[in-house]
Amino acid sequence: QVQLVESGGGLVQAGGSLRLSCAASGIMFRGVAMGWYRQAPGKQRELVATITSSGRTNYADSVKGRFTISRDNAKNTVYLQMNSLKPEDVAVYYCRTTWEYRDYWGLGTQVTVSS
Repeated sequence: QVQLVESGGGLVQAGGSLRLSCAASGIMFRGVAMGWYRQAPGKQRELVATITSSGRTNYADSVKGRFTISRDNAKNTVYLQMNSLKPEDVAVYYCRTTWEYRDYWGLGTQVTVSS
């Protein structure tokens, strides 16, 4: 059974930092790409960052230079380090992967940024 469990969200002041974690189980973690997405109130879910099995990364323009995605294959975990947070980063952040031709999502973790 595939499970993705996010953690690390919370309330932070503008300019602050948070690190999100997504622990995966039920998949060959080292062999799959992982992604972080977010959904703000009243908006569609959008890509934040992805990382391939080889470590290649990709970022949305809105977070380039502020967010860093990384992975620890020994812990089956992908991270999202978020620095210089802005009020517009407020959203529920989701972890996603594709395994055996199916997409899997975590339940999400809330990030709130106060101005």
